[in-house]
Amino acid sequence: MTILVTGGSGFIGSALVLHLLATGEERVVNLDRLTYAAVPGSLPASLADDPRYVHERADIADSEALARIFATHRPRAVLHLAAESHVDRSIDGPTAFVETNVVGTQRLLDAALAHWRGLPPDGQAAFRFVHVSTDEVFGSLEPDDPRFTAASPYRPRSPYAASKAAADHLARAWHHTYGLPVIVTNCTNNYGPRQHPEKLIPLMIIKASAGLPLPVYGRGDNVRDWLHVEDHARGLALAARRGVAGETYCFGGDAERSNLALVERLCDLLDDRLQRLPDGARRGLIRFVADRPGHDRRYAMDVSETTRSLGWRPARELETGLAATVDWYLRHEDWWRPVVESGATDRLGLPAGTRLAG
Repeated sequence: MTILVTGGSGFIGSALVLHLLATGEERVVNLDRLTYAAVPGSLPASLADDPRYVHERADIADSEALARIFATHRPRAVLHLAAESHVDRSIDGPTAFVETNVVGTQRLLDAALAHWRGLPPDGQAAFRFVHVSTDEVFGSLEPDDPRFTAASPYRPRSPYAASKAAADHLARAWHHTYGLPVIVTNCTNNYGPRQHPEKLIPLMIIKASAGLPLPVYGRGDNVRDWLHVEDHARGLALAARRGVAGETYCFGGDAERSNLALVERLCDLLDDRLQRLPDGARRGLIRFVADRPGHDRRYAMDVSETTRSLGWRPARELETGLAATVDWYLRHEDWWRPVVESGATDRLGLPAGTRLAG
């Protein structure tokens, strides 16, 4: 039996691949074309010798490659995570988000449908296509609004969110029109080890540790619900194993924080671990900058129905998860250093030669 994971070399994808290999006996095929977001080292080199793991370097928008991969590996489930995911990048260049998140998802659905139609009846009944999405498709919450649920209306407000919303609609349409056993999941902001340094938490850890200014959009009052990536991976595996075709499952961390409060806590954790800066506490590095266009005020997810249906709930509290994440980045400069020096430096805002404080 084989599970196909798209985007398995990315942040959430690599956590999912490692979880599947650690908890099951099934083969895992990682379909990933290795864009900038797939940081080398996110999956251990030892997997090359593991007979239960295969990497297929291909684009989800390449129909011929998809047909070959499905015919070769005949997966019993697909967990679709491959996506362009950085909001700022989507504002600067939305075309890539449409090509990957919308067109790529449509072609993957077509390939999965052709594969599913060729399965025997028991294989068709057991097959699942898990389409992994985001809470950003639901738009923005006001401070006192109830959290999003699977029934929340779609109101995407960024090119990234719009492309994911379109992909969600396609996935559900392939279920209702063609019968493909599709499950959609929506999650809140993920954090944890091996997250690309352009994302908020690792970027703030690296900059604050080096004594560099910490840019925070607006007044830092935008609120996000934070979910540890390993809790998310566990939930996705449960959805593939126990989920009901046609249903939507929501994953969140029950850990809402403003961006400012989050960055301040990262500063405090680093002050506890590293020598103080000449000018004092790292909170003094925070600089408010012009806000992102269309910046959503708040995201938060109600996971009660997922808990009832799948028996899932987040296991890691944000405080202990953040502390462990800080420690991971301090110990793994060899992982993020090549990213900083790979040509992404301008976007990261990290001067060449940036080093951690002692």
